[in-house]
Amino acid sequence: MPSFDNVTLETAANIYFDGKCVSHTFFLADGTRKSAGVIFPSTLTFGTAAPEVMEIEAGSCTVTLGGESTSYTAGQSFSVPGNSSFDIEVTETVSYVCHYG
Repeated sequence: MPSFDNVTLETAANIYFDGKCVSHTFFLADGTRKSAGVIFPSTLTFGTAAPEVMEIEAGSCTVTLGGESTSYTAGQSFSVPGNSSFDIEVTETVSYVCHYG
Protein backbone atom coordinates (compact mmCIF):
# COMPACT_ATOMS: atom_id res chain seq x y z
CA MET A 1 0.00 0.00 0.00
CA PRO A 2 1.44 3.39 -0.88
CA SER A 3 1.96 6.07 1.69
CA PHE A 4 1.87 9.81 1.19
CA ASP A 5 4.03 12.24 3.18
CA ASN A 6 3.22 15.84 4.09
CA VAL A 7 -0.50 15.75 3.36
CA THR A 8 -3.46 17.78 4.54
CA LEU A 9 -6.38 15.49 5.37
CA GLU A 10 -10.01 16.55 5.39
CA THR A 11 -11.31 14.87 8.53
CA ALA A 12 -14.96 14.79 7.44
CA ALA A 13 -15.62 11.48 5.73
CA ASN A 14 -17.23 11.34 2.29
CA ILE A 15 -20.05 8.85 2.76
CA TYR A 16 -21.87 7.65 -0.36
CA PHE A 17 -24.62 5.14 -1.12
CA ASP A 18 -25.82 4.77 2.49
CA GLY A 19 -22.32 3.94 3.74
CA LYS A 20 -21.40 1.45 1.02
CA CYS A 21 -18.51 3.77 0.03
CA VAL A 22 -16.53 5.82 2.55
CA SER A 23 -13.49 7.94 1.71
CA HIS A 24 -11.35 10.82 2.91
CA THR A 25 -10.02 13.58 0.68
CA PHE A 26 -6.42 14.65 1.14
CA PHE A 27 -4.06 17.12 -0.51
CA LEU A 28 -0.37 16.70 -1.25
CA ALA A 29 2.05 19.52 -0.45
CA ASP A 30 1.80 20.73 -4.07
CA GLY A 31 -2.02 20.99 -3.79
CA THR A 32 -2.81 17.80 -5.71
CA ARG A 33 -6.15 16.35 -4.54
CA LYS A 34 -6.62 12.62 -3.93
CA SER A 35 -8.92 10.42 -1.89
CA ALA A 36 -8.54 7.09 -0.14
CA GLY A 37 -11.40 4.88 0.91
CA VAL A 38 -13.28 1.61 0.91
CA ILE A 39 -16.22 0.24 -1.04
CA PHE A 40 -18.13 -2.57 0.62
CA PRO A 41 -19.69 -5.42 -1.40
CA SER A 42 -22.36 -3.86 -3.60
CA THR A 43 -23.11 -2.71 -7.14
CA LEU A 44 -22.87 1.07 -7.54
CA THR A 45 -22.75 3.71 -10.25
CA PHE A 46 -20.32 6.61 -9.84
CA GLY A 47 -20.29 9.82 -11.84
CA THR A 48 -17.09 11.77 -12.46
CA ALA A 49 -16.45 15.45 -13.00
CA ALA A 50 -12.67 15.31 -13.50
CA PRO A 51 -10.71 12.41 -15.00
CA GLU A 52 -9.80 9.81 -12.36
CA VAL A 53 -7.43 6.92 -11.90
CA MET A 54 -8.70 4.39 -9.37
CA GLU A 55 -5.88 2.37 -7.84
CA ILE A 56 -7.08 -0.84 -6.16
CA GLU A 57 -5.11 -1.48 -2.96
CA ALA A 58 -7.05 -4.53 -1.71
CA GLY A 59 -10.16 -6.52 -2.62
CA SER A 60 -11.73 -7.30 -5.97
CA CYS A 61 -14.30 -5.75 -8.26
CA THR A 62 -15.66 -5.65 -11.78
CA VAL A 63 -15.91 -2.27 -13.47
CA THR A 64 -18.14 -1.51 -16.44
CA LEU A 65 -17.00 1.54 -18.36
CA GLY A 66 -18.14 2.43 -21.85
CA GLY A 67 -20.03 -0.86 -22.12
CA GLU A 68 -16.94 -2.98 -21.40
CA SER A 69 -16.53 -4.95 -18.15
CA THR A 70 -13.12 -5.69 -16.62
CA SER A 71 -12.20 -7.30 -13.30
CA TYR A 72 -9.59 -5.72 -11.00
CA THR A 73 -7.72 -6.85 -7.89
CA ALA A 74 -5.03 -5.41 -5.62
CA GLY A 75 -2.20 -3.73 -7.50
CA GLN A 76 -4.29 -2.87 -10.56
CA SER A 77 -5.87 0.42 -11.60
CA PHE A 78 -8.32 1.81 -14.13
CA SER A 79 -8.87 5.23 -15.68
CA VAL A 80 -12.19 7.02 -15.95
CA PRO A 81 -12.71 10.03 -18.25
CA GLY A 82 -14.09 13.25 -16.81
CA ASN A 83 -17.82 13.94 -17.10
CA SER A 84 -18.66 10.26 -17.37
CA SER A 85 -19.76 7.39 -15.17
CA PHE A 86 -18.86 3.82 -14.36
CA ASP A 87 -20.52 0.86 -12.66
CA ILE A 88 -18.60 -1.09 -10.07
CA GLU A 89 -19.55 -4.46 -8.62
CA VAL A 90 -17.51 -5.13 -5.50
CA THR A 91 -17.27 -8.80 -4.58
CA GLU A 92 -14.61 -8.43 -1.88
CA THR A 93 -14.33 -5.12 0.03
CA VAL A 94 -12.16 -2.77 -2.02
CA SER A 95 -9.61 -0.38 -0.57
CA TYR A 96 -8.64 2.27 -3.10
CA VAL A 97 -6.78 5.49 -3.78
CA CYS A 98 -8.33 7.86 -6.32
CA HIS A 99 -6.06 10.20 -8.27
CA TYR A 100 -7.90 13.19 -9.83
CA GLY A 101 -7.05 15.16 -12.95
